[in-house]
Amino acid sequence: MWSTFWNFLWSTVVIFAFVAYLLILFHILSDLLWRDKSTSGVVKAIWVLFLILFPYLTALVYVIVRGRGMSERALAQAQSDRKRADDYIREAAGRSPAQEIADAKALLDAGVVTADEFDRLKAGALGR
Repeated sequence: MWSTFWNFLWSTVVIFAFVAYLLILFHILSDLLWRDKSTSGVVKAIWVLFLILFPYLTALVYVIVRGRGMSERALAQAQSDRKRADDYIREAAGRSPAQEIADAKALLDAGVVTADEFDRLKAGALGR
């Protein structure tokens, strides 16, 4: 199979092209089937059919025709994922000691708690 350097080089190029196509194909399919809510099911089925029948040409046309929308949907998905992760981290971590102390200070300033109660709340927030 790799009897000469040129055969090896050609095999490397072919394998690289195939792997690159698979990455592009999976990105196109994930965009088409899960992220794109505006395209009808019939149009999605036609894109998938053409991806099977004429894979490289259809992938190239899809990226040219729908590339901007694809990147916008990917960016929106990434921002949504980031916001959900940040919300989860905030929820799991709980409130910070600084937030607890600021809330206790606001209660002290409003006259809801006494100075002794404020000191107890502050010590509790600091873990003392």
